Amino acid sequence: MDSLSPVLDGFLVVIEPTNLLYCLIGVVIGMLIGVLPGLGPAATIAILLPLTIGIEPVTSIIMLAGIFYGAQYGGTITSVLLKLPGEASSVVTVFDGHAMAKQGRAGTALGIAAIGSFVGGTVSIVALSFLAPVIAGYALDFGPPEYTALALLGILLVSTVSSGSRPKALIAACLGLALATIGRDGFTGAERFTFDNLSLADGLDFVPIAMGLFGLGEILYNLEERHRAVNAPTKVSNVWPSRSDLKQSRGAVGRGSVIGFFLGILPGGGAVLASLAAYAIEKRRAKDPSRFGKGAVEGVAAPETANNAAATSSFIPLLTLGIPANATMAVIFGALLIQGITPGPQLVTEEPELFWGVINSMYIGNVLLLVMSIPLVGVFVRILRVRPAILAPITVLITLIGVYTVNNNVFDIVLVIVFGVIGYLMKKCGFDPGPLVLAFVLGSLLESSLRRSLLLFDGDPTGFFTRPISGVLLTVFLVVLLLPVVQAVRNRRRAARPAAADKTEELV
Repeated sequence: MDSLSPVLDGFLVVIEPTNLLYCLIGVVIGMLIGVLPGLGPAATIAILLPLTIGIEPVTSIIMLAGIFYGAQYGGTITSVLLKLPGEASSVVTVFDGHAMAKQGRAGTALGIAAIGSFVGGTVSIVALSFLAPVIAGYALDFGPPEYTALALLGILLVSTVSSGSRPKALIAACLGLALATIGRDGFTGAERFTFDNLSLADGLDFVPIAMGLFGLGEILYNLEERHRAVNAPTKVSNVWPSRSDLKQSRGAVGRGSVIGFFLGILPGGGAVLASLAAYAIEKRRAKDPSRFGKGAVEGVAAPETANNAAATSSFIPLLTLGIPANATMAVIFGALLIQGITPGPQLVTEEPELFWGVINSMYIGNVLLLVMSIPLVGVFVRILRVRPAILAPITVLITLIGVYTVNNNVFDIVLVIVFGVIGYLMKKCGFDPGPLVLAFVLGSLLESSLRRSLLLFDGDPTGFFTRPISGVLLTVFLVVLLLPVVQAVRNRRRAARPAAADKTEELV
Protein backbone atom coordinates (compact mmCIF):
# COMPACT_ATOMS: atom_id res chain seq x y z
CA MET A 1 0.00 0.00 0.00
CA ASP A 2 2.95 2.31 0.67
CA SER A 3 3.97 2.05 -2.97
CA LEU A 4 0.50 3.26 -4.03
CA SER A 5 0.42 6.25 -1.69
CA PRO A 6 2.48 8.54 -3.97
CA VAL A 7 0.15 7.65 -6.87
CA LEU A 8 -2.94 8.47 -4.79
CA ASP A 9 -1.29 11.69 -3.58
CA GLY A 10 -0.75 12.55 -7.24
CA PHE A 11 -4.50 12.31 -7.86
CA LEU A 12 -5.11 14.59 -4.86
CA VAL A 13 -2.74 17.12 -6.48
CA VAL A 14 -4.57 16.94 -9.80
CA ILE A 15 -8.08 17.45 -8.39
CA GLU A 16 -7.09 20.75 -6.80
CA PRO A 17 -9.21 23.44 -8.54
CA THR A 18 -6.17 25.40 -9.76
CA ASN A 19 -4.54 22.35 -11.32
CA LEU A 20 -7.80 21.23 -12.91
CA LEU A 21 -8.24 24.70 -14.40
CA TYR A 22 -4.73 24.78 -15.86
CA CYS A 23 -5.15 21.24 -17.19
CA LEU A 24 -8.27 22.44 -19.02
CA ILE A 25 -6.45 25.58 -20.26
CA GLY A 26 -3.55 23.44 -21.50
CA VAL A 27 -5.65 20.97 -23.51
CA VAL A 28 -7.79 23.77 -25.01
CA ILE A 29 -4.67 25.69 -26.11
CA GLY A 30 -3.24 22.42 -27.42
CA MET A 31 -6.33 21.77 -29.54
CA LEU A 32 -6.22 25.34 -30.85
CA ILE A 33 -2.57 24.97 -31.82
CA GLY A 34 -3.29 21.60 -33.40
CA VAL A 35 -5.94 23.22 -35.57
CA LEU A 36 -3.75 26.15 -36.64
CA PRO A 37 -1.19 24.89 -39.20
CA GLY A 38 2.47 25.80 -38.73
CA LEU A 39 2.96 26.89 -35.13
CA GLY A 40 3.08 23.52 -33.33
CA PRO A 41 3.33 22.61 -29.62
CA ALA A 42 7.08 23.27 -29.31
CA ALA A 43 6.69 26.86 -30.50
CA THR A 44 3.63 27.45 -28.33
CA ILE A 45 5.25 26.09 -25.18
CA ALA A 46 8.37 28.16 -25.91
CA ILE A 47 6.27 31.33 -26.23
CA LEU A 48 4.43 30.56 -22.98
CA LEU A 49 7.58 29.82 -20.94
CA PRO A 50 7.70 33.28 -19.30
CA LEU A 51 4.10 32.88 -18.11
CA THR A 52 4.99 29.74 -16.17
CA ILE A 53 7.49 31.49 -13.91
CA GLY A 54 4.86 32.89 -11.55
CA ILE A 55 2.94 29.59 -11.40
CA GLU A 56 3.59 26.60 -9.14
CA PRO A 57 5.89 24.04 -10.83
CA VAL A 58 3.30 21.23 -10.80
CA THR A 59 0.60 23.50 -12.19
CA SER A 60 2.77 24.89 -14.98
CA ILE A 61 4.02 21.47 -16.16
CA ILE A 62 0.45 20.09 -16.10
CA MET A 63 -0.56 22.94 -18.42
CA LEU A 64 2.43 22.49 -20.77
CA ALA A 65 1.89 18.73 -20.93
CA GLY A 66 -1.76 19.37 -21.82
CA ILE A 67 -0.68 21.60 -24.69
CA PHE A 68 1.56 18.86 -26.05
CA TYR A 69 -0.88 15.94 -26.13
CA GLY A 70 -3.84 18.25 -26.82
CA ALA A 71 -2.20 19.35 -30.08
CA GLN A 72 -2.36 15.76 -31.32
CA TYR A 73 -6.18 15.85 -31.02
CA GLY A 74 -6.56 19.25 -32.64
CA GLY A 75 -4.53 18.38 -35.72
CA THR A 76 -7.05 15.68 -36.62
CA ILE A 77 -9.98 18.06 -37.12
CA THR A 78 -8.59 20.03 -40.05
CA SER A 79 -6.87 16.94 -41.48
CA VAL A 80 -10.26 15.25 -41.86
CA LEU A 81 -12.47 18.21 -42.74
CA LEU A 82 -10.16 20.43 -44.78
CA LYS A 83 -7.24 18.20 -45.87
CA LEU A 84 -5.07 20.63 -43.93
CA PRO A 85 -2.99 18.96 -41.17
CA GLY A 86 -2.66 21.34 -38.25
CA GLU A 87 0.10 19.25 -36.66
CA ALA A 88 2.92 17.28 -38.31
CA SER A 89 1.80 14.03 -36.69
CA SER A 90 -1.62 14.41 -38.38
CA VAL A 91 -0.24 14.41 -41.93
CA VAL A 92 -0.89 10.67 -42.34
CA THR A 93 -4.49 11.07 -41.16
CA VAL A 94 -5.20 13.23 -44.23
CA PHE A 95 -4.93 10.24 -46.59
CA ASP A 96 -7.97 8.33 -45.36
CA GLY A 97 -9.60 10.90 -43.07
CA HIS A 98 -10.34 13.41 -45.82
CA ALA A 99 -11.39 10.61 -48.18
CA MET A 100 -13.95 9.52 -45.57
CA ALA A 101 -15.15 13.14 -45.29
CA LYS A 102 -15.70 13.27 -49.05
CA GLN A 103 -17.84 10.13 -48.72
CA GLY A 104 -20.01 11.87 -46.12
CA ARG A 105 -18.35 9.99 -43.22
CA ALA A 106 -16.53 12.93 -41.62
CA GLY A 107 -18.30 12.28 -38.32
CA THR A 108 -17.21 8.64 -38.34
CA ALA A 109 -13.59 9.63 -39.07
CA LEU A 110 -13.55 12.18 -36.23
CA GLY A 111 -15.27 9.74 -33.89
CA ILE A 112 -12.79 6.94 -34.61
CA ALA A 113 -9.89 9.40 -34.28
CA ALA A 114 -11.18 10.64 -30.91
CA ILE A 115 -11.72 7.11 -29.58
CA GLY A 116 -8.35 5.92 -30.86
CA SER A 117 -6.60 8.95 -29.42
CA PHE A 118 -8.25 8.40 -26.04
CA VAL A 119 -7.41 4.70 -25.95
CA GLY A 120 -3.84 5.22 -27.14
CA GLY A 121 -3.23 8.00 -24.65
CA THR A 122 -4.79 6.08 -21.76
CA VAL A 123 -2.89 2.84 -22.49
CA SER A 124 0.32 4.83 -22.69
CA ILE A 125 -0.40 6.62 -19.38
CA VAL A 126 -1.04 3.30 -17.61
CA ALA A 127 2.19 1.86 -19.00
CA LEU A 128 3.99 5.10 -18.08
CA SER A 129 2.72 4.81 -14.48
CA PHE A 130 4.19 1.32 -14.11
CA LEU A 131 7.34 1.65 -16.22
CA ALA A 132 8.63 5.11 -15.29
CA PRO A 133 9.41 4.33 -11.59
CA VAL A 134 11.20 1.11 -12.66
CA ILE A 135 13.39 3.00 -15.14
CA ALA A 136 14.06 5.66 -12.53
CA GLY A 137 15.17 2.92 -10.10
CA TYR A 138 17.69 1.54 -12.57
CA ALA A 139 18.79 5.06 -13.50
CA LEU A 140 19.95 5.62 -9.91
CA ASP A 141 22.98 3.49 -10.87
CA PHE A 142 23.89 6.00 -13.57
CA GLY A 143 27.13 7.90 -13.08
CA PRO A 144 29.00 10.42 -15.27
CA PRO A 145 30.06 7.76 -17.85
CA GLU A 146 26.48 6.54 -18.29
CA TYR A 147 25.09 10.04 -18.68
CA THR A 148 27.82 10.87 -21.21
CA ALA A 149 26.90 7.86 -23.34
CA LEU A 150 23.16 8.50 -22.97
CA ALA A 151 23.46 12.17 -23.95
CA LEU A 152 25.58 11.28 -27.00
CA LEU A 153 23.12 8.58 -28.07
CA GLY A 154 20.13 10.88 -27.57
CA ILE A 155 21.61 13.67 -29.69
CA LEU A 156 22.62 11.24 -32.44
CA LEU A 157 19.24 9.46 -32.57
CA VAL A 158 17.33 12.74 -32.74
CA SER A 159 19.67 13.92 -35.50
CA THR A 160 19.40 10.75 -37.58
CA VAL A 161 15.61 10.33 -37.22
CA SER A 162 14.88 14.06 -37.59
CA SER A 163 12.93 15.40 -40.54
CA GLY A 164 15.18 16.54 -43.36
CA SER A 165 18.59 15.25 -44.34
CA ARG A 166 20.85 13.59 -41.78
CA PRO A 167 23.90 15.78 -42.52
CA LYS A 168 21.85 18.93 -41.93
CA ALA A 169 20.44 17.54 -38.70
CA LEU A 170 23.95 16.66 -37.48
CA ILE A 171 25.17 20.15 -38.38
CA ALA A 172 22.29 21.66 -36.38
CA ALA A 173 23.16 19.41 -33.41
CA CYS A 174 26.83 20.45 -33.57
CA LEU A 175 25.77 24.10 -33.59
CA GLY A 176 23.65 23.46 -30.50
CA LEU A 177 26.63 21.87 -28.72
CA ALA A 178 28.79 24.84 -29.67
CA LEU A 179 26.23 27.29 -28.26
CA ALA A 180 26.18 25.32 -24.99
CA THR A 181 29.89 26.07 -24.45
CA ILE A 182 29.38 29.85 -24.36
CA GLY A 183 29.98 31.35 -20.91
CA ARG A 184 32.17 30.50 -17.94
CA ASP A 185 33.83 27.10 -17.78
CA GLY A 186 32.19 25.15 -14.95
CA PHE A 187 35.52 23.60 -13.91
CA THR A 188 38.08 26.39 -14.35
CA GLY A 189 35.91 29.54 -14.34
CA ALA A 190 37.51 30.79 -17.57
CA GLU A 191 35.27 32.68 -19.99
CA ARG A 192 34.63 31.07 -23.37
CA PHE A 193 33.33 32.76 -26.53
CA THR A 194 31.93 35.73 -24.60
CA PHE A 195 33.80 38.40 -26.61
CA ASP A 196 34.12 40.42 -23.38
CA ASN A 197 30.33 40.78 -23.25
CA LEU A 198 29.10 40.57 -19.65
CA SER A 199 25.66 39.45 -20.83
CA LEU A 200 27.25 36.28 -22.19
CA ALA A 201 29.37 35.54 -19.12
CA ASP A 202 26.77 33.20 -17.62
CA GLY A 203 26.06 31.55 -20.95
CA LEU A 204 23.05 31.69 -23.21
CA ASP A 205 19.65 31.32 -21.58
CA PHE A 206 17.42 28.57 -22.90
CA VAL A 207 14.24 30.71 -23.03
CA PRO A 208 15.39 33.27 -25.69
CA ILE A 209 16.80 30.47 -27.85
CA ALA A 210 13.61 28.39 -27.72
CA MET A 211 11.32 31.40 -28.19
CA GLY A 212 13.45 32.66 -31.07
CA LEU A 213 13.92 29.42 -33.00
CA PHE A 214 10.47 27.95 -32.48
CA GLY A 215 8.34 31.04 -31.85
CA LEU A 216 9.61 33.95 -33.93
CA GLY A 217 11.31 31.74 -36.53
CA GLU A 218 8.12 29.76 -37.21
CA ILE A 219 6.04 32.94 -37.44
CA LEU A 220 8.40 34.52 -39.99
CA TYR A 221 8.51 31.34 -42.05
CA ASN A 222 4.74 30.82 -42.00
CA LEU A 223 4.08 34.43 -43.02
CA GLU A 224 6.18 33.95 -46.12
CA GLU A 225 4.44 30.72 -47.12
CA ARG A 226 1.37 31.08 -49.25
CA HIS A 227 -1.66 30.23 -47.18
CA ARG A 228 -4.18 28.14 -48.99
CA ALA A 229 -7.76 29.34 -48.94
CA VAL A 230 -9.81 27.45 -46.39
CA ASN A 231 -12.90 25.90 -47.93
CA ALA A 232 -16.17 25.61 -46.12
CA PRO A 233 -15.90 22.76 -43.62
CA THR A 234 -17.63 19.50 -44.34
CA LYS A 235 -20.80 18.95 -42.35
CA VAL A 236 -20.29 16.59 -39.44
CA SER A 237 -22.98 14.05 -38.62
CA ASN A 238 -23.22 10.55 -37.14
CA VAL A 239 -20.19 11.11 -34.96
CA TRP A 240 -20.38 7.79 -33.13
CA PRO A 241 -18.90 5.02 -35.35
CA SER A 242 -20.96 1.97 -36.20
CA ARG A 243 -20.28 -1.48 -34.74
CA SER A 244 -18.64 -2.61 -37.97
CA ASP A 245 -16.34 0.44 -37.94
CA LEU A 246 -15.37 -0.22 -34.33
CA LYS A 247 -14.78 -3.91 -35.02
CA GLN A 248 -12.74 -3.11 -38.13
CA SER A 249 -10.53 -0.60 -36.34
CA ARG A 250 -10.02 -2.27 -32.94
CA GLY A 251 -6.90 -4.14 -34.10
CA ALA A 252 -5.43 -0.92 -35.51
CA VAL A 253 -6.13 0.86 -32.21
CA GLY A 254 -4.43 -1.90 -30.21
CA ARG A 255 -1.36 -2.07 -32.43
CA GLY A 256 -1.16 1.72 -32.66
CA SER A 257 -1.11 1.99 -28.84
CA VAL A 258 1.85 -0.40 -28.57
CA ILE A 259 3.79 1.08 -31.50
CA GLY A 260 3.23 4.64 -30.29
CA PHE A 261 4.25 3.85 -26.73
CA PHE A 262 7.58 2.29 -27.63
CA LEU A 263 8.49 4.76 -30.40
CA GLY A 264 7.65 7.66 -28.07
CA ILE A 265 10.24 6.47 -25.55
CA LEU A 266 13.05 6.44 -28.11
CA PRO A 267 15.00 9.70 -28.61
CA GLY A 268 14.05 11.01 -32.03
CA GLY A 269 10.90 8.87 -32.16
CA GLY A 270 7.87 10.86 -31.14
CA ALA A 271 4.38 11.28 -32.55
CA VAL A 272 5.33 11.85 -36.21
CA LEU A 273 7.38 8.67 -36.56
CA ALA A 274 4.80 6.68 -34.57
CA SER A 275 1.90 7.74 -36.81
CA LEU A 276 3.87 6.89 -39.97
CA ALA A 277 4.94 3.48 -38.63
CA ALA A 278 1.42 2.58 -37.45
CA TYR A 279 -0.10 3.51 -40.81
CA ALA A 280 2.54 1.55 -42.73
CA ILE A 281 2.01 -1.57 -40.60
CA GLU A 282 -1.78 -1.46 -41.03
CA LYS A 283 -1.41 -1.10 -44.79
CA ARG A 284 0.94 -4.10 -44.93
CA ARG A 285 -1.36 -6.23 -42.77
CA ALA A 286 -4.47 -5.38 -44.78
CA LYS A 287 -5.96 -8.05 -47.07
CA ASP A 288 -6.70 -5.29 -49.57
CA PRO A 289 -4.04 -2.53 -49.27
CA SER A 290 -5.65 -0.62 -52.16
CA ARG A 291 -8.39 0.50 -49.71
CA PHE A 292 -5.89 2.75 -47.95
CA GLY A 293 -5.96 6.32 -49.19
CA LYS A 294 -9.57 5.86 -50.25
CA GLY A 295 -11.32 5.99 -46.89
CA ALA A 296 -10.10 2.99 -44.87
CA VAL A 297 -11.16 3.46 -41.25
CA GLU A 298 -7.96 1.73 -40.04
CA GLY A 299 -5.98 4.44 -41.85
CA VAL A 300 -7.45 6.96 -39.40
CA ALA A 301 -7.51 4.82 -36.26
CA ALA A 302 -3.89 3.60 -36.37
CA PRO A 303 -1.98 6.90 -36.78
CA GLU A 304 -4.25 8.83 -34.41
CA THR A 305 -3.87 6.19 -31.71
CA ALA A 306 -0.10 5.97 -32.21
CA ASN A 307 0.62 9.71 -32.13
CA ASN A 308 -1.23 10.18 -28.84
CA ALA A 309 0.43 7.15 -27.26
CA ALA A 310 3.83 8.45 -28.36
CA ALA A 311 3.14 11.97 -27.07
CA THR A 312 2.49 10.51 -23.62
CA SER A 313 5.33 7.98 -23.47
CA SER A 314 7.91 10.60 -24.50
CA PHE A 315 7.65 11.88 -20.91
CA ILE A 316 9.41 8.71 -19.66
CA PRO A 317 13.00 9.60 -20.70
CA LEU A 318 12.41 13.24 -19.69
CA LEU A 319 11.14 12.59 -16.16
CA THR A 320 13.23 9.51 -15.31
CA LEU A 321 16.55 10.13 -17.07
CA GLY A 322 16.51 13.88 -17.66
CA ILE A 323 16.89 13.24 -21.41
CA PRO A 324 14.31 14.95 -23.67
CA ALA A 325 13.20 12.64 -26.49
CA ASN A 326 12.16 15.38 -28.94
CA ALA A 327 12.10 19.14 -29.43
CA THR A 328 8.90 19.68 -27.43
CA MET A 329 10.28 17.67 -24.52
CA ALA A 330 13.43 19.81 -24.69
CA VAL A 331 11.30 22.93 -24.20
CA ILE A 332 9.43 21.32 -21.27
CA PHE A 333 12.85 20.33 -19.88
CA GLY A 334 13.76 24.02 -19.99
CA ALA A 335 10.51 24.88 -18.19
CA LEU A 336 11.41 22.49 -15.37
CA LEU A 337 14.90 24.00 -15.06
CA ILE A 338 13.38 27.50 -14.89
CA GLN A 339 11.26 26.27 -11.97
CA GLY A 340 14.42 25.04 -10.22
CA ILE A 341 13.63 21.36 -10.82
CA THR A 342 16.14 19.02 -12.47
CA PRO A 343 14.48 16.04 -14.19
CA GLY A 344 16.17 12.70 -13.56
CA PRO A 345 16.11 9.54 -11.43
CA GLN A 346 15.76 11.51 -8.19
CA LEU A 347 12.56 13.23 -9.36
CA VAL A 348 10.35 10.27 -8.38
CA THR A 349 11.55 10.33 -4.76
CA GLU A 350 12.39 14.03 -4.28
CA GLU A 351 9.39 15.51 -6.13
CA PRO A 352 6.69 12.80 -5.98
CA GLU A 353 3.86 15.35 -6.10
CA LEU A 354 5.16 16.80 -9.35
CA PHE A 355 6.01 13.43 -10.89
CA TRP A 356 2.69 11.73 -10.13
CA GLY A 357 0.70 14.95 -10.45
CA VAL A 358 1.84 15.41 -14.06
CA ILE A 359 1.29 11.74 -14.97
CA ASN A 360 -2.16 11.53 -13.35
CA SER A 361 -3.24 14.83 -14.91
CA MET A 362 -3.01 13.09 -18.29
CA TYR A 363 -5.91 10.79 -17.36
CA ILE A 364 -8.15 13.81 -16.78
CA GLY A 365 -6.72 15.67 -19.77
CA ASN A 366 -7.55 12.77 -22.10
CA VAL A 367 -11.13 12.63 -20.80
CA LEU A 368 -11.49 16.39 -21.33
CA LEU A 369 -10.17 16.08 -24.88
CA LEU A 370 -12.53 13.22 -25.68
CA VAL A 371 -15.48 15.26 -24.41
CA MET A 372 -14.43 18.45 -26.27
CA SER A 373 -13.08 17.03 -29.53
CA ILE A 374 -16.46 16.60 -31.26
CA PRO A 375 -18.80 19.36 -29.91
CA LEU A 376 -16.24 22.12 -30.52
CA VAL A 377 -15.34 21.14 -34.09
CA GLY A 378 -17.17 24.12 -35.59
CA VAL A 379 -15.48 26.58 -33.22
CA PHE A 380 -11.98 25.31 -33.98
CA VAL A 381 -12.50 25.33 -37.75
CA ARG A 382 -13.74 28.96 -37.65
CA ILE A 383 -10.42 29.97 -36.06
CA LEU A 384 -8.76 29.13 -39.36
CA ARG A 385 -10.62 32.06 -40.93
CA VAL A 386 -8.58 34.53 -38.85
CA ARG A 387 -5.95 36.01 -41.16
CA PRO A 388 -2.29 35.25 -40.32
CA ALA A 389 -1.53 38.96 -40.81
CA ILE A 390 -3.59 39.61 -37.66
CA LEU A 391 -2.40 36.67 -35.55
CA ALA A 392 1.33 37.02 -36.32
CA PRO A 393 1.96 40.58 -34.96
CA ILE A 394 0.04 39.77 -31.75
CA THR A 395 2.09 36.59 -31.24
CA VAL A 396 5.38 38.41 -31.87
CA LEU A 397 4.45 41.13 -29.38
CA ILE A 398 3.55 38.54 -26.72
CA THR A 399 6.83 36.73 -27.40
CA LEU A 400 9.03 39.82 -26.98
CA ILE A 401 7.20 41.06 -23.88
CA GLY A 402 7.29 37.58 -22.39
CA VAL A 403 11.03 37.07 -22.84
CA TYR A 404 11.75 40.49 -21.32
CA THR A 405 9.74 39.69 -18.18
CA VAL A 406 11.90 36.63 -17.42
CA ASN A 407 15.06 38.58 -16.48
CA ASN A 408 14.02 42.20 -17.25
CA ASN A 409 16.92 42.22 -19.68
CA VAL A 410 16.84 43.93 -23.10
CA PHE A 411 19.66 41.62 -24.24
CA ASP A 412 17.19 38.71 -24.13
CA ILE A 413 14.99 40.52 -26.66
CA VAL A 414 18.02 40.87 -28.94
CA LEU A 415 18.71 37.15 -28.57
CA VAL A 416 15.12 36.28 -29.47
CA ILE A 417 15.33 38.37 -32.63
CA VAL A 418 18.73 36.91 -33.58
CA PHE A 419 17.59 33.33 -33.05
CA GLY A 420 14.28 34.11 -34.73
CA VAL A 421 16.19 35.06 -37.89
CA ILE A 422 18.41 31.98 -37.49
CA GLY A 423 15.30 29.78 -37.11
CA TYR A 424 13.74 31.33 -40.20
CA LEU A 425 16.91 30.78 -42.26
CA MET A 426 17.18 27.20 -40.99
CA LYS A 427 13.63 26.45 -42.13
CA LYS A 428 14.30 28.09 -45.50
CA CYS A 429 17.44 26.00 -46.01
CA GLY A 430 15.83 22.74 -44.91
CA PHE A 431 17.37 22.53 -41.43
CA ASP A 432 15.27 21.24 -38.53
CA PRO A 433 15.83 23.41 -35.40
CA GLY A 434 14.87 20.48 -33.14
CA PRO A 435 18.34 18.85 -32.99
CA LEU A 436 19.92 22.26 -32.26
CA VAL A 437 17.69 22.89 -29.24
CA LEU A 438 18.07 19.34 -27.96
CA ALA A 439 21.86 19.44 -28.31
CA PHE A 440 21.96 22.80 -26.53
CA VAL A 441 19.91 21.41 -23.64
CA LEU A 442 22.08 18.30 -23.36
CA GLY A 443 25.33 20.13 -24.08
CA SER A 444 26.10 21.15 -20.49
CA LEU A 445 25.21 17.66 -19.21
CA LEU A 446 27.40 16.07 -21.88
CA GLU A 447 30.39 18.32 -21.19
CA SER A 448 30.33 18.02 -17.39
CA SER A 449 29.71 14.25 -17.49
CA LEU A 450 32.46 13.70 -20.06
CA ARG A 451 35.05 15.68 -18.12
CA ARG A 452 34.14 13.99 -14.84
CA SER A 453 34.34 10.60 -16.51
CA LEU A 454 37.80 11.33 -17.92
CA LEU A 455 38.95 12.40 -14.45
CA LEU A 456 37.51 9.15 -13.12
CA PHE A 457 39.35 7.11 -15.77
CA ASP A 458 42.60 9.14 -15.52
CA GLY A 459 42.10 10.40 -19.07
CA ASP A 460 41.64 6.93 -20.60
CA PRO A 461 38.61 7.03 -22.97
CA THR A 462 38.46 3.21 -23.13
CA GLY A 463 37.24 3.31 -19.53
CA PHE A 464 33.71 3.96 -20.83
CA PHE A 465 33.63 0.41 -22.22
CA THR A 466 34.68 -1.14 -18.90
CA ARG A 467 31.30 -0.25 -17.34
CA PRO A 468 28.36 -2.37 -18.57
CA ILE A 469 25.72 0.35 -19.09
CA SER A 470 27.97 3.00 -20.66
CA GLY A 471 29.68 0.31 -22.75
CA VAL A 472 26.37 -0.90 -24.21
CA LEU A 473 25.12 2.65 -24.85
CA LEU A 474 28.36 3.65 -26.59
CA THR A 475 28.27 0.48 -28.69
CA VAL A 476 24.74 1.36 -29.82
CA PHE A 477 25.98 4.92 -30.50
CA LEU A 478 28.78 3.62 -32.75
CA VAL A 479 26.40 1.26 -34.58
CA VAL A 480 23.90 4.08 -35.26
CA LEU A 481 26.73 6.37 -36.34
CA LEU A 482 28.38 3.90 -38.72
CA LEU A 483 25.26 2.21 -40.09
CA PRO A 484 24.49 4.95 -42.68
CA VAL A 485 28.11 4.83 -43.88
CA VAL A 486 27.95 1.04 -44.31
CA GLN A 487 24.63 1.31 -46.15
CA ALA A 488 26.00 4.02 -48.45
CA VAL A 489 29.03 1.85 -49.32
CA ARG A 490 26.77 -1.13 -50.05
CA ASN A 491 24.49 0.95 -52.26
CA ARG A 492 27.47 2.25 -54.24
CA ARG A 493 28.79 -1.27 -54.76
CA ARG A 494 25.38 -2.49 -55.93
CA ALA A 495 25.08 0.46 -58.31
CA ALA A 496 28.62 -0.17 -59.61
CA ARG A 497 27.97 -3.87 -60.44
CA PRO A 498 25.46 -3.28 -63.31
CA ALA A 499 27.67 -0.52 -64.71
CA ALA A 500 30.69 -2.84 -64.71
CA ALA A 501 28.62 -5.60 -66.32
CA ASP A 502 27.47 -3.22 -69.08
CA LYS A 503 31.07 -2.21 -69.82
CA THR A 504 32.11 -5.86 -70.02
CA GLU A 505 29.34 -6.56 -72.52
CA GLU A 506 30.42 -3.57 -74.63
CA LEU A 507 34.01 -4.84 -74.72
CA VAL A 508 32.87 -8.31 -75.72
